[in-house]
Amino acid sequence: MEASSVRREQLEHVLRSACQIVGDPDVLVIGSQSVLGSIPESRLPLEATASMEVDVAFFNDPDDKKADQVDGAIGELSPFHEMNGYYAQGVSVSTAVLPDGWRDRLVLVESQSTQPGRGYTLEPHDCVVSKLIAGREKDHAFANALIRAGLIDPAVVAERIELVDVHTVVLARLKGWIATYLPAT
Repeated sequence: MEASSVRREQLEHVLRSACQIVGDPDVLVIGSQSVLGSIPESRLPLEATASMEVDVAFFNDPDDKKADQVDGAIGELSPFHEMNGYYAQGVSVSTAVLPDGWRDRLVLVESQSTQPGRGYTLEPHDCVVSKLIAGREKDHAFANALIRAGLIDPAVVAERIELVDVHTVVLARLKGWIATYLPAT
């Protein structure tokens, strides 16, 4: 199996499949691939689409049974993954730490290709803040690439950082990171 990055049509395929597996039309995409809901893939830098995994969650899944069903059916090393070169990872809505108000900024992904479901992707600035909180090297590469490409406004990221409920040490790390992109005051 050859590794590939996820494109918009593949995101829609995952949304459709996840919806059909669990019988829930509303699928939330919370990982890096959520940017495909807002930004055309032709504008995205490689670092922003390098993953072959789509993190999906469900709003009404308190015991994560739907997420587990998705993992089992179209997750890593599944026949779906083997055939397509990409896969879904079922996760909990609480997996990502997000800025207050994130639900009001979700981006709807709905087309013939997502039917009978629809996807909700994170607004890109919310996604970047979540990735920065996770703080892995790949998360920083993702955020850096989006900012360098002019697809993310550092000032908006700075505002959203103020809306997260994280430990003061994490908050200081986030503020220090984004300060390198903001004009000196």
